Amino acid sequence: MSNILIIKHGSLGDLVQANGAIKDIKNFYKNRKVFLLTAEAYSIFMSECPYLDGVIIDKRLPRWNFFYLKKLKDKLLRYDISKVFDLQNSSRTKFYRKFILKKPEWSSTETSLEPGQQKSDFDQDPVLDRIEIQLKKSGVATEFTKNINLDWATTDISRLLKQYANNEYILLFPFCSVKHQNKKWPYFRELISEIKKDFKNKYPILLAPGPGEIKEAKKLNGKVVLDDNKPVNIKTLVSLINKAKFIIANDTGPAHIASHLDKKGLALFGSHTTAKKVSIENFNFKALTVQNLEDLSMETVLNEVKSRLN
Repeated sequence: MSNILIIKHGSLGDLVQANGAIKDIKNFYKNRKVFLLTAEAYSIFMSECPYLDGVIIDKRLPRWNFFYLKKLKDKLLRYDISKVFDLQNSSRTKFYRKFILKKPEWSSTETSLEPGQQKSDFDQDPVLDRIEIQLKKSGVATEFTKNINLDWATTDISRLLKQYANNEYILLFPFCSVKHQNKKWPYFRELISEIKKDFKNKYPILLAPGPGEIKEAKKLNGKVVLDDNKPVNIKTLVSLINKAKFIIANDTGPAHIASHLDKKGLALFGSHTTAKKVSIENFNFKALTVQNLEDLSMETVLNEVKSRLN
């Protein structure tokens, strides 16, 4: 029997957001195997997802690397794929549709457009709305697309909590990728000092840096959570967020995880996108948005934290 392929290369936040859609696709194709094509960085994490039958790594080498593309094509052909759900909807996956996976039926943004609708207009809608429309166009019921459950992605972190925080704690994510420095709010160090002062050290301030962020984290006057002196893995990261009293983050993967875990917290947005477009806000998790993140004062963020925690 033929199989189903979902393409979602990343980032971490995007994969978390796609979790509900992956579950809906698997529920629709109960008698078929569903595979995920994703980046190597997320392969171990997603291989534990109960809605997938396997994970295929895409190294995403340059498209002029014909040897790699041929190897990827041959590998995918062995999976006997009859339908592709392109949840990445990038220029790369459009290229794959044309040259790598020409035979299977495709579900993508372009196949979801109404007559006369432009992709640029469709892309302005909230991401989960777009995914929902895309799945419905293929007849897939979308019970979980906007109702994301991450229970499978958590693990026991009692050992780390005993080391870094005995009870409630505030978890901060002041980091962002090198190529997205415009997402970075610059006043986290000052915020940490004021939270400690205002709450009289009631809440430990934890930081969970990723690879390459440890040095930066150690300058911020919080407790840097490491496991054997290394960044925690993704399931531990999800679990730290799940146990936190409050989360404050730039617009990065951990913010999306916090949102879909329905945690109390704040995401800090500049003009790079909108909270609505990335489907991040809910009753507990809110966004503070300004044109330029340098203009979002520490006092404004602190007052919001205090109002939500008191």
